Amino acid sequence: MDVLDLTRLQFAVVTIYHYLFVPLSICLAATAAGLQLAWMRTSREKYLHLTKFVGKLLIATFAVGVVTGLVQEFQFGLGWSAFARFYGDVFGPTLAIEGMLAFFLEATFLALWYFGWDRLPRRLHAATIVIVAVGTLLSAYIILAANSFMQNPVAYALDPSTGRAHLTSFTELLTNEVVLAAFPHTMAGAAMAGGGLLLAIGVWRLPADRAFATLSRLGAWIMLVGGLGTVISGDHLGKVMTAVQPMKMAAAEALYETTTGAPFSIFAIGELGHDRPFFSIEVPKLLSFLGTGSFNGTVQGIDDLQAAYVAQYGPGSYVPMIPVAFWTFRLMMGAGILAMAVAAFHLWSFYAFRVRFLPAFLQPGRGTPALMRRFIWLAPLLPAAANTFGWIFTETARQPWLAFGISKVSDGISPGLTSAEVIASLAGFTLVYGLLAIVWWRLVVHLSRKPLAPDKIESSSDREPAPAY
Repeated sequence: MDVLDLTRLQFAVVTIYHYLFVPLSICLAATAAGLQLAWMRTSREKYLHLTKFVGKLLIATFAVGVVTGLVQEFQFGLGWSAFARFYGDVFGPTLAIEGMLAFFLEATFLALWYFGWDRLPRRLHAATIVIVAVGTLLSAYIILAANSFMQNPVAYALDPSTGRAHLTSFTELLTNEVVLAAFPHTMAGAAMAGGGLLLAIGVWRLPADRAFATLSRLGAWIMLVGGLGTVISGDHLGKVMTAVQPMKMAAAEALYETTTGAPFSIFAIGELGHDRPFFSIEVPKLLSFLGTGSFNGTVQGIDDLQAAYVAQYGPGSYVPMIPVAFWTFRLMMGAGILAMAVAAFHLWSFYAFRVRFLPAFLQPGRGTPALMRRFIWLAPLLPAAANTFGWIFTETARQPWLAFGISKVSDGISPGLTSAEVIASLAGFTLVYGLLAIVWWRLVVHLSRKPLAPDKIESSSDREPAPAY
């Protein structure tokens, strides 16, 4: 591997690892805020206990996310300084605002929430966790706006004296059609990830503490609703991406010839070349509907797009890695559908909805809880896999562009960077990330093993009880 491939690998490792914690933080913050508001409205103590537990998970996850996020931003200077130098005036405002939100607003109000249980009035204390939840959403939107610039560059102009890009309209950057479509899709995926974690913890601890039953059902509902949201928002996002990056949709199906009423392959065996695989399971006209909204719509093929890009941008290959785009697109969809099935199965078994033709060991109340505990690890892993494959598809199917149509990946790498430097930094990041993963996992297990409801709860009319440890 040359220095460019190593740098791309390093950025992929850093970004994928960081994004394992980002959706969890987003979902856990919103869930904690919702639970605390539910407790204030109903005065039911189980919502109070759930609020404190989910809040502790949020703090552990948020801390790891902040550390890994710092490393990711450091990557721009380490491996991609040429890109940062050229587009720094566009990316600078978004990264600065996101940093202010993450390190000042979110961290400050999360600390106020944690230490303010027995010190702040009830409504003021609840407002702190609501602000944290809103802050995570704003932070995510700002970062997605920066990423959407790479998918569909807008609101920039090139300075003729320096050749650098500068921002022309921050409002236009924030209203990029790609970010407007990607934000709900990403937030729905975050709901699936956070819901999966809560579902897994609830089922794991259910035999020892029945108080976790509510947690498992809550996680399953969040996971299922988030899955439905990803399907609806993903349909819209696919049409937007087809309009701004037609090569990406063609690569997702390995479609080399422009086709009207193009099919979508659910599964294929064989080489993904100009000839169709020797075996494939296809849904007629589905790709045209996903890309254009019409079953008889026309989807441009890779060959025609390559010829058009050569005429527009000059000689070179503008075709991404087809096998990566083809399979990550399907793995993303498959993992998401299976995650929804796990959540639906748990809810079905919990509410004892019986189906006559199923065998006894699958019927609710006859072994389904035991079966669920055996495979509960799928609940957090499947959404994480779906999010990861989705981002791999989004970024690799844009290749060779770093910012589509204006800057290639090879143009953005830091000058003078050596393979030895990249390997050394990658090894260091891997070691640190491995330690962070162990710490986070042990914290989650430690917090989950404690009873959800303490034996005694102190209360007052205008102040909330301190958390029990």
